[in-house]
Amino acid sequence: MGAMATETDCNLDSGSQKAGAWKLPGQRMLSPERLALPDYEYLAQRHVLTYMEDAVCQLLENREDIGQYGIARFFTEYFNSVCQGTHILFREFSFIQATPHNRASFLRAFWRCFRTVGKNGDLLTMREYHCLLQLLCPDFPLELTQKAARIVLMDDAMDCLMSFSDFLFAFQIQFYYSEFLDSVAAIYQDLLSGKNPNTVIVPTSSSGQHRQRPALGDAGMLDGVEASLFYQRLENLCDRHKYSCPPPALVREILSNVQRLTFYGFLVALSKHHGINQALGALPDKGDLMHDPAMDEELERLLVQVPGLVNSITATSEASCLPSRTPHRVGSPWKPLHRSRKLDAESDGSTEETDESET
Repeated sequence: MGAMATETDCNLDSGSQKAGAWKLPGQRMLSPERLALPDYEYLAQRHVLTYMEDAVCQLLENREDIGQYGIARFFTEYFNSVCQGTHILFREFSFIQATPHNRASFLRAFWRCFRTVGKNGDLLTMREYHCLLQLLCPDFPLELTQKAARIVLMDDAMDCLMSFSDFLFAFQIQFYYSEFLDSVAAIYQDLLSGKNPNTVIVPTSSSGQHRQRPALGDAGMLDGVEASLFYQRLENLCDRHKYSCPPPALVREILSNVQRLTFYGFLVALSKHHGINQALGALPDKGDLMHDPAMDEELERLLVQVPGLVNSITATSEASCLPSRTPHRVGSPWKPLHRSRKLDAESDGSTEETDESET
């Protein structure tokens, strides 16, 4: 088990500030933290047991197929995929959100797969972005997509169009810090209603699924809450929160620039903050969002190898910006292709557009 921890040490970081900053595959380095922590504490912090359990489950599910390759090779390729961040492709939502590294890997995969949407200047609705998310995770919940869209659209209708970069950075905050934001919503509501600031909020893994966020039409939303008091509550929350939180210093920086703010004003500030994006480490800076030399090189190599692929891609992109069907769901590089799900690709055809905010 200790050897396996060394193999996965290249990228399994449970802290919010370095979740996406993993080393490249092949750079098997033993972190200094590994030597400073007891074995089981280190394994829990890096979620190694989560991956071991998943690997064993997949091994048992596919033991007949894996038998011809060998167990050692299976574990090697499984943990290589974890290091590369490809292990989350087409997996169930419960696995994608299971660890900070899984969340960061999913964010990066979504960006790399669909950055051409932004490169082409296409604007999509919330439903259309949700269809894209379902291409990578068939059971991705609509509610998370709606919450991310609300950060961008604010009081606009949910069927308005959004740029790729606006949606992506809002989605990053909502998806990665989901449990934290649900607790923040409860704190904000308490401050608006004047409840006891010493009330302890105990989040659960499912608490955010049905929590009612502040309504934009509420009178309190117009004035917001006092920023200094809001920060005091958030500072206490970060100290005891078992899920990922934005770096407290950056939260303090955001709140120190205003006297009062609204809940969605706070979420917008988080999504646009350069330092928070860097601390999370899953996505490039906004100015580099459309550039991915490694992916471009790989695509060019594939285009050369497959005759007629360029014409096929061009015809497809002209016909529709969204694929018409979902790829088969697979659990890992070894999981057999099976089962497909239809996408809810409904769109009301709205032609309204929102300007892409640049900050």
